[in-house]
Amino acid sequence: MEPDSHPFGLHRQSRNYHINRGLRTEDHFERTYERHEPPPKNRDFKIFRVQRRKIQCRFSWGRFRKFVHTMFPILNWLCIYRIREWLLGDVHAGISVGLVQIPQGLSGVLLTRLPLPIINGFYSAFCCSLTYVIFGTSRHISIGSFSILNAMVADIVKTLNFSLSLSPNHRFANFSDENYIRSYLDALNLTASTTFLTGIIQLLLGCFCLGFVTTYLPKTLIDAYLTAAALHVIVSQFTFIFGIVIDFHVGPLAIFYNLLYYSMALPKANSTSILIFLVCVVMLRVSKCIKITYKHNPIEFPMELLMIVTIAIISNYIPLRAESSTVVAKMVPLRFLPPTLPDLSNLNRIVFHSFSLAIVSYFLLVFVGKRYACIHNYNICSNQELLAVGLANVLSSFFKSFTVSSALSGTVIQEKTGGKTQLAALIGASIMLVLVQKLGYFFQALPNAVLAAIVMVNMFPFLEKFLDIPTLWRQDKYHLVIWIVTFAAVLCLGLDIGLAISMGFTFFIITVRSHRMKMMMLGQVQHMDIYRSLSDYKAAVEIEGVKIFQCCSSISFANMKHFKEYLLRKMDMKAVPLDENEMRALISVSLSDTGVQRKDFKCTCVCDPPEPLPRVPYTEKLVKRSHRSSGASSSSLNLIRWSKFESKHSSETLSTGFSALSPGRPEDIRGRAAGPETGRQKDEGKRTLFPLDRGLDNSTTMLCQAAECSIYPVHTIILDFSMVQFVDLQATDLLRQIFHMFQNIGITVLIASCHLSVVEIFEKNDFFDNCVTKARFFLTLHDAVLAALEQRQMPEPMELGTGEPEQELNEGLIEEKKERSQYVDKNNDVFSMRTAEDELLNEEPVPNLFDSYSQTDPEVLRQLDTPLLEPDYEDEAWGGQDWKKGRNPKQ
Repeated sequence: MEPDSHPFGLHRQSRNYHINRGLRTEDHFERTYERHEPPPKNRDFKIFRVQRRKIQCRFSWGRFRKFVHTMFPILNWLCIYRIREWLLGDVHAGISVGLVQIPQGLSGVLLTRLPLPIINGFYSAFCCSLTYVIFGTSRHISIGSFSILNAMVADIVKTLNFSLSLSPNHRFANFSDENYIRSYLDALNLTASTTFLTGIIQLLLGCFCLGFVTTYLPKTLIDAYLTAAALHVIVSQFTFIFGIVIDFHVGPLAIFYNLLYYSMALPKANSTSILIFLVCVVMLRVSKCIKITYKHNPIEFPMELLMIVTIAIISNYIPLRAESSTVVAKMVPLRFLPPTLPDLSNLNRIVFHSFSLAIVSYFLLVFVGKRYACIHNYNICSNQELLAVGLANVLSSFFKSFTVSSALSGTVIQEKTGGKTQLAALIGASIMLVLVQKLGYFFQALPNAVLAAIVMVNMFPFLEKFLDIPTLWRQDKYHLVIWIVTFAAVLCLGLDIGLAISMGFTFFIITVRSHRMKMMMLGQVQHMDIYRSLSDYKAAVEIEGVKIFQCCSSISFANMKHFKEYLLRKMDMKAVPLDENEMRALISVSLSDTGVQRKDFKCTCVCDPPEPLPRVPYTEKLVKRSHRSSGASSSSLNLIRWSKFESKHSSETLSTGFSALSPGRPEDIRGRAAGPETGRQKDEGKRTLFPLDRGLDNSTTMLCQAAECSIYPVHTIILDFSMVQFVDLQATDLLRQIFHMFQNIGITVLIASCHLSVVEIFEKNDFFDNCVTKARFFLTLHDAVLAALEQRQMPEPMELGTGEPEQELNEGLIEEKKERSQYVDKNNDVFSMRTAEDELLNEEPVPNLFDSYSQTDPEVLRQLDTPLLEPDYEDEAWGGQDWKKGRNPKQ
């Protein structure tokens, strides 16, 4: 297709669009457009109904079919089986896997050194394969024994009860001893109990749907884990390659101990076994170059099948002097033990070991299943896999066999030979059981080196993941670190401890990445409503007086400190804790809002409801970073009074710290000299787009802005929350404090593009008050920018004096006296009932609260729902008089 014809082609002429609408805030949008009512959490499901005295179950055919397909995944592929396309590959894969499983079952005793009945292992493998075919969701996994898991079970048995050792001629101790036979049977029972408890734990985890944990494990962890597991398997095959038997270790640093023991025993190695191993490896690698197609379908050359059959025939007629399973088969004292229920009396001794086996067995199965499901483009159910492997282990315990999981070599053979469904595993298990029953002696002469070559070559696909390290370095270094840590932990500490460490480290990385705060400053692309990062785009220009910050992640307790530090650093500010006097004034105002009377002694009943605790809007104030002390930070401190316990929020502004002003500071002098708003400014303020000064006194706010005008040129901060998914409780409290702290120095904070779910979180966490309202939340970032610019242009900027400090101080005192006189004249009706004692009272020291009222615009005070102080002459501190709060008389 030509680029010009594509609807989004590069050469298509750009089109303009025009939008004509008013600015929209969250508050206005919610009042204009109604929300859908959320569905009730507790839905009333009618399971049955009574009709004609009969209970009729409401269960549709679709739900029943879905339930059956979920519980029995075999129906998902059996109902759509393509005979012409899949049958040949499944038969080929089944024959190959079945023949490989026979020498694996015969030679497993050499590695575990626990002489379990051989035929029991084959019966167990058949039953486990049949169980997984029915209940498993992966189409390529070949379930069976895994050498490392077998060694872990043998180590548990040897540690708790039983110990066997092979002599240099590979012969066990004398089984004619009755005590030894009794100990041997106890070891078999302990093995069965361990496998049984492992399966029960997996079933319980599956019933509680804990298989979802694998959802949080990345592909890099799976690849690294399987690569380390493949190396463990390769090291375990050295017993068959060199023809020597060592005390195989499992656990931390086991792989290094095993390599050391193999190196020490290398002079006793069988040269014939090594030669057969090398020849088989070369033949298997050469077979990769042979391509066979049947009806345009590629088929893997069956080299494993031909190799096993050919060398088995040769070894039966020509003695090769290589280690085989013939001697091992003669060592086992019992040929077959009938399936019985495991002994449940010793479960308390193996709970921890069984749990470790259950986790390793399950995750190994799921990791292999996810690997091949990704290659062949289908999905597996992690929880169903947990149930399937649990049932398989329970059945395996009846035959006194080891814990089962995914057989890595068998799975690789089943996939590469063309297996499409679990029919291949079923065919392989059937062929294995039939051949062992009829021709078991024929495969006993097969050299173990042949099996080692097949297993090692089939581990190469897992080792190829080492080539992904350079790619991970270029693409994502976090995943590279996960790969390295997982591989090192599993290789050095074992499959169980390494898995726990890798999962913990992965969850840590996920937490760090999800909570890592990434913020950037945005600028506007000229003549457009597009905003981009200032550091990335040259066309982005910062708007004068407006700072736009984009938060690219959710805000939580883990990153809220970085969020605050970033804002303060970009604003060239720092937060200073409030001193004792400021905190006392703030708490006293909060107590007055909650209706708590400040009395030295108060007696209440324990049955009374507890008084609400005061909540302060912030505990820090903002100063310039260049300031050395908090006392010289600003000329006034706005303490915003609010309470969540009142239905009607009242607001009040206190201005403290005026008495500490120095005449030599021009900023403080200008702050005091600044008069109240003019009439024109008040009229323009009524036309503002959002009520920025609901919680603040307008005159005091402008006073603070005038004092900090030369220090803080920014008048608005806009937070772009378009990428924020949630804000937790602690971050909500911090965000509220940021609103109030910046409002205290005359800087307005707005939020744009906030998702509705985040707004609902704010509502639940009691985020909004009389200062922080939904009028500060805008639907788009451009709406917030336009509102900030229009709000800034409405009031006239206050002109600062440029005269001498002494002259400015005198002018400030004159303006202050005028304000006091105007306040008294406009409130004569309130103080008309004063007596001579009131005049004497005025000569006493006046609290800062009354000073703040005297310094505030009287018109604004009348609009506040805050009571004035009225004298009460019953207080002992005032000659038997007391001050109480009373409501303003109605005008």
